Amino acid sequence: MTDKQSKAKGYWKENLKYLFILLAIWFMVSYCAGILFKDALDAIQVGGFKLGFWFAQQGSIYVFVILIFVYVKLMNKLDKKYGYDE
Repeated sequence: MTDKQSKAKGYWKENLKYLFILLAIWFMVSYCAGILFKDALDAIQVGGFKLGFWFAQQGSIYVFVILIFVYVKLMNKLDKKYGYDE
C-alpha cells in the first residue's frame, strides 16, 4: 500500500469514527430523551415546559444543528491533519 492510500484509509477511518459518535449522540437525544425516557424527563420543567416534551419537539432539532457545526469543525481539523484542506 502506498503512502497516499494509507493516508486516505486513515482519513476515512477517523471520519467514520466521528460520524458514529455524532450520530450516537443524536440518537440518544432524539430517540432516548424524546421517546424512551420522556416520562422520567417530564418531571423536570424548563421554561414552563416538561423536559421530555421539549426534547421531543425542539431539543433534538437544536442538538442536530449543533452537531452539524461540530462535524464541520472536526472535518476541517481532519482535512488539515491529512493535507486535504484547500
